[in-house]
Amino acid sequence: MSEKPIVALMYDFDRTLCTRDMQDYSFIPSLGMTEAAFWQATNEMWQNEHMDSVLAYMYAMVKLSRDKGVPILRENLVSNGRNVELFSGVESWFDRINIFGAENGVQIEHYIISSGMKEIIEGTSIAGSFKSIFACEFLYDENGGAVWPKTDVNYTNKTQFVYRINKGVLDVANDLDLNRSMPEDSKRVPFTNMIYIGDGLSDVPCMKMMKAYGGYSIAVYQKRDAKVEELLKKDRVDFIYPADYSEGTGLDITVKNIIRKMAVCDILEKENNRQLKELRVES
Repeated sequence: MSEKPIVALMYDFDRTLCTRDMQDYSFIPSLGMTEAAFWQATNEMWQNEHMDSVLAYMYAMVKLSRDKGVPILRENLVSNGRNVELFSGVESWFDRINIFGAENGVQIEHYIISSGMKEIIEGTSIAGSFKSIFACEFLYDENGGAVWPKTDVNYTNKTQFVYRINKGVLDVANDLDLNRSMPEDSKRVPFTNMIYIGDGLSDVPCMKMMKAYGGYSIAVYQKRDAKVEELLKKDRVDFIYPADYSEGTGLDITVKNIIRKMAVCDILEKENNRQLKELRVES
């Protein structure tokens, strides 16, 4: 375990770090379809079959690809990631925040918690910035073709991955340790040292979790509208900012201020614990 306190920054991906749904850049055009047609087909399937919405889009990806004669290969999805367009400042964000954290005596870790595709995220220029990427993923057959959802990260079960980060149980196959009782002071990343950044309603469960447990949540947007404002008005999120990660923006300044506060709180907690320990020895 690190001697420095750990601060975890957790991000949604689509419309949080990149400008559109990640399938829109390369995957959907490869089917000869428009974005509107693909997502309409997905939504109809989801509603007509009463499916989990994320499983519906994953099934639609496989079915429509087969119908078009272009089966999904893992390597192709990864290559799709090269065409993902990131918001301003994202590519330099992680190194800048890591340096800032080190200057303030904390270790920064970055995590993705996304209902998008892990394979596509792995192909982006920023994939190496994350300690773990929790996202949807396919199981592949002996020929490398996608046959079944391996991991499904829907809007509600996103909170599972916050608990995994909290306990340091990052292997999605390890449910035993995830559900094992653990003293608060032995958890790897306290909730109070967490920041969640997302773009809207799909992130509300994680945002509310941060509010409940003493962490922070930030909603980012391309265009401010009533839905974003409602998140702040209804106390579902701590801050709202344009999705601009450049140095000196409101988002950049606020995240750094939160990290600074977390670092100071950790110092004070350690001093309190030290004094209590001394008193126990004296008594």
